This record gives sequence, C-alpha cells and structure tokens, in this order.
Amino acid sequence: MTALLAPLVVLLNGLAAGVLLGTQLGGWPLLAALPPDRYVHAHAFFATRYDPLMPICLVGTLAGDLALAAGGSGTAARLLCLAAAALAAVTIAISLTKNVPVNKWIQGIDPDNLPENFADLDPRAVWGPWNRRRSLLAILAFVANCAALAALL
Repeated sequence: MTALLAPLVVLLNGLAAGVLLGTQLGGWPLLAALPPDRYVHAHAFFATRYDPLMPICLVGTLAGDLALAAGGSGTAARLLCLAAAALAAVTIAISLTKNVPVNKWIQGIDPDNLPENFADLDPRAVWGPWNRRRSLLAILAFVANCAALAALL
C-alpha cells in the first residue's frame, strides 16, 4: 500500500503547493495591483478556477499522510507524514476560514456596481497575507512529503 500511496500523496501535495506558489508569483501580484473594479472581476475569475482540484488535492494529502503515518514503515517517514498532515490540515483550515469566504463574497459582487464603501471592505489587505501563509504551509508539507518518500526508499 505504501508503494502506491506515498507517490500519490506527493503528487497531490505537489499540485496543491504548485498552484499556491503560482498564486504568489503571478495571481496575487496582479490582484494587488488592479483598481477595485478590475480586482473584483479578476478575483472572481480566479476563485472559480481551482475547484474542485484544490480541495481534492489538499484533503487527499491530509488523508494520505494520515494513512501513511498510521500504517507506514519507518519511524522517520511516519513522523514526516504526520508533520505533512499537520501542515496540510492548517492549510485547509486557513483556506476554509480566511480565503474561501472572501472568494465567495467577491463572486457575488458586481464589478460594474461596487458597494459605495468598497474601499473599506476591500479584502486584499487581509486575503493576501492569509494566502501567503497557506502557500508556505502547503510548500512545507510538500517538502516533508518528499523527505518522507526519500526515507522510504
């Protein structure tokens, strides 16, 4: 089971970490630089592109790491899988509590008819740092999963 599950977990985690790294390198700098109406339009566009891939990858990473930690071989690999699972769990928690609510809210706003107080509501100052945190956590989970896979070899 480990021979099949470990590479799958690395793949799922790598896809999630890669997408989140991509948001840091390209998506976020674009969103941060846009005027409010274009920001709302672009954020709403980006927010719909990653479902259901990202949830599947992150939940698959968490579940796979927990399974590998519970039934895997080698203490080092099991501990690395536990660390990766914890990092994936925090990534999921940040996504669900900090990023997804903003994504859904932005999708419901008409960019051609922004609320009068949008300057006070503009979520970029909050969304960006949380996205950076979850990106870093997903990348650290990926590093831990790569190390676990190496420990299994």
